[in-house]
Amino acid sequence: MINLKNLNIILTGATGGIGSSILEKLYSSNAKIIATGTNQDKLEKIKNNFEKVIIKKFDISNHSSIENFVEECNEIFGNKIDILINNAGITSDNLSIRMKDEEWNKVLNINLTASFLISKFVIKKMLKNKNGKIINITSIVGHTGNVGQANYAASKSGLIGMSKSLALEYGKKNIKVNCISPGFIKSEMTDKISDNYKKIMEEKISLGRFGSTEDVANAVLFLASNQSNYINGETLHVNGGLYMAWQN
Repeated sequence: MINLKNLNIILTGATGGIGSSILEKLYSSNAKIIATGTNQDKLEKIKNNFEKVIIKKFDISNHSSIENFVEECNEIFGNKIDILINNAGITSDNLSIRMKDEEWNKVLNINLTASFLISKFVIKKMLKNKNGKIINITSIVGHTGNVGQANYAASKSGLIGMSKSLALEYGKKNIKVNCISPGFIKSEMTDKISDNYKKIMEEKISLGRFGSTEDVANAVLFLASNQSNYINGETLHVNGGLYMAWQN
């Protein structure tokens, strides 16, 4: 069993389906966690279910507040941030020629720019301890593209490139930066997909089914643990084999 005792972790997007599973997995591994989100009711539910988790309502689209947010987290953790998990993200789908500037900008600002800024300020803290890990949750569409998701695909593809650059810049300081790229995962997001399209996608997935949020959480737990200490600048695909099908 993986034990993350004495590790301090910031988790963004903790109130969503994948975020909730990541939180549960980290909590059961004895990590100390600051969980963020924008829905106060859901954050309170987290507090009720996981009494040792520290909740912070924070909107990462408010870029000017990110540095202060990191400072507050660092103070809570006693000047020791071990792991950052950039999980928060949104979609705003539309065909490219119909996509409004605000649809493009909002997705890029939250999924990519905010993740960069949080990583930037967290790395400054990690450098003082010469240790740390950043885990960025990307998406299969960041590798393949997807109809109606030019903004989302661009943000997730950008996150992968950003992660590789950070890994190159700070690996020698013992800061590892990696990505997890989920495929189709049973969640509120995929619940909106029509049954017909779900069937088509399940036929393309070699395992014949959508993944669970726990599948993603297990991958996060691995990258957060000492078992991944020689992995840097990589993307761990969690898609049941769908990426292979889309490559052919």
